[in-house]
Amino acid sequence: MDSRTMVPVAAGQVALADRRTQRRWSVQLAPYEIAAHPVTQDEYAQVTGERPSAFSGGNLPVESVSWWAAVRFCNTLSEQDGRRPAYRLDDENVEWDRTADGYRLPTEAEWEYACRAGTTGPRYGPLDEIAWYRDNSGERPHDVGSRRPNAWGLHDMLGNVWNWCWDVYDAEVYGTYRVLRGGGWFDEHWSCRASVRRRSHPTFTVDDVGFRVARSAPR
Repeated sequence: MDSRTMVPVAAGQVALADRRTQRRWSVQLAPYEIAAHPVTQDEYAQVTGERPSAFSGGNLPVESVSWWAAVRFCNTLSEQDGRRPAYRLDDENVEWDRTADGYRLPTEAEWEYACRAGTTGPRYGPLDEIAWYRDNSGERPHDVGSRRPNAWGLHDMLGNVWNWCWDVYDAEVYGTYRVLRGGGWFDEHWSCRASVRRRSHPTFTVDDVGFRVARSAPR
């Protein structure tokens, strides 16, 4: 499998919700593409020359990567593929060029829409069949793609590692904290649901947080 293996997603609409604030909102989505699985350790090393993960295995999802590291990976991968980078980086600031054809992090709306793959329940299948989480992981991550994908062919949308998303979580309360989605290998079942939102500082690294790439559809 390759992090460049992208699954096209048609335009659509997704309803998001936050349990903490009881806020609900709807997002209209343009067509986009999202990776079939999280970025692996080998893929990350091929692009960056680095192996930051706490666990060792080429086909394991890369983890212990910050949001900033994920953004820089996206730009470097874009350059290697001859695409225009999606992000303009300036010290502690980042701007998303929405006209660029390069790789980027999915928005949380794109992530949830892709995770659900047309389903409306908390998960796109029985948790033990689709995800590595606390009850079945042996307290470690597993090779990407080793659990059943959703109906759109996307693996590990729930469990294994949390996925960084582009979005700021709640600027008024948490400043620059970014959104995490999907649950990880150490999480209980209730965290591995399509609607669950978590937050963390963009410099934070831990052994159950990774990412997958997305790309805006050609116009």
